[in-house]
Amino acid sequence: MTRFDADTSTERRKLFADAVTAHRTRGSAFLTIEAAPPETPAFDPGGDEEDEEEDEPQPWLQFAEKTFNLDTTGDELDRVKSLVDEFPEFRIDELESPEEAEGTNVRITARSDANRLADFADRVFREVYERDEDYRAWVVAV
Repeated sequence: MTRFDADTSTERRKLFADAVTAHRTRGSAFLTIEAAPPETPAFDPGGDEEDEEEDEPQPWLQFAEKTFNLDTTGDELDRVKSLVDEFPEFRIDELESPEEAEGTNVRITARSDANRLADFADRVFREVYERDEDYRAWVVAV
């Protein structure tokens, strides 16, 4: 792989498909995709409010062999369940909600080609994590 980020739907899906292919070719343990923090205004007229968005963990998605792994809040979990319903070759295999965590870890078996996996990954960020159409994503590990 020669590039690791993209910010349009077409480019993100190509990036994600390339990352899946590289992951499979290399036999790596997993690949990780992260969404960049939303753009922040260059000037804050209030001046004394901190930008909490940058300090919050950003959405991520891992893929290993035939399994997606992601963390969700309650609302995000409902949205990921709806999204998985649109992919008949995918299924939620495990939901884990440790007491010390505020959300649920979701494991999804996804047996498909790189392009279909890339489409799903992009939709997770846009529909589950509610990112704008022009969000920037990074492949941070392959």
